[in-house]
Amino acid sequence: MIDDLHGRSVVADTHNDLLDAIVHRPVERWVPHFRERWLPQLHAGGVNLQVLPVFIDDVFRPEGALRQTLRMIEAAHRIAEANADTVALCRDGAEIDAALASDRIALVLALESAPGVGEDVELLETLFRLGVRVASLAHFGRTALADGSGEDATGSRLTRAGVAAFAEMERLGMIFDVSHLSAAGVEHVLELATRPVMATHSSARALRDHHRNLTDDQLRGIAANGGVVCVNFFAPFLHETDFSLDRLIDHIEHIAGVMGVRHVGLGPDFVKEVLEDVTPPCCEAQFVEGVPTDRFIPGLEGPAGLPLVTEALQKRGWPDDDIALVLGQNVLDLFRSELTRGSAS
Repeated sequence: MIDDLHGRSVVADTHNDLLDAIVHRPVERWVPHFRERWLPQLHAGGVNLQVLPVFIDDVFRPEGALRQTLRMIEAAHRIAEANADTVALCRDGAEIDAALASDRIALVLALESAPGVGEDVELLETLFRLGVRVASLAHFGRTALADGSGEDATGSRLTRAGVAAFAEMERLGMIFDVSHLSAAGVEHVLELATRPVMATHSSARALRDHHRNLTDDQLRGIAANGGVVCVNFFAPFLHETDFSLDRLIDHIEHIAGVMGVRHVGLGPDFVKEVLEDVTPPCCEAQFVEGVPTDRFIPGLEGPAGLPLVTEALQKRGWPDDDIALVLGQNVLDLFRSELTRGSAS
């Protein structure tokens, strides 16, 4: 049973790779798989606003990246059309509000590192027309647009094409996502930005010194920019050994303490089921960026566990109004003010 506060709050999850799991299935299973496996979990977790990242696996890069990007976007459209009574693919704040008012889950498309774009920045307009409203320019490694956080030692900022892509995103009305971006890249973006940015799934480097997390200076810069940082739930990015709910709450509290509670959201990055779906069985544990991929916070392996976060914040003595901000109101307010539906012209 969902806690009363959780149930009456807007709950926004800004990073769930469910599209990746869906498109690994035959096309005729896309809609049924969403309806059978993911929709019940979103309802159980009280999710009202779900950002759907388009992440392209290495096997498709570079030649097949754009084709796979389009397949994932098509999957999102088919899911929305076939479940129009329960979800809606949204392009701006008004459409999100309409979905929430009709008790439907608002879906928002995002690009994660945009490998299908490469240096062809004009394709951002094409993807905008298809509904993409959030985008990042890099994952762990190097792209034509920027370096990811795994390349921090290079000290690289956005490339010339990356600067053009950033300007195009601001023109179109896409929100820039700094999660995965190199430290120098984040600094560069904050120098360029004339509109708020967000981190869709990043935690606090002060508590866990991993390049995927944001430093306090970066957090303060994003807050000064008017942006929102959505805390990543992936356990090895929260602590080296203690994979518990308490450590997640520590990150939420730290980021709120540095940025202010109006700049914090939730970006769970629920990967357990996705990894099980897309990773071939193997006799050895899998690792990414030096951390194991099979460690999760008990009860928070998927969206159904989200009410645990509300309960944990209540136990820490958080006021209800502040909890509601973190659960989703901050993200909703950002999307209302920054997302654009209009024609990309």
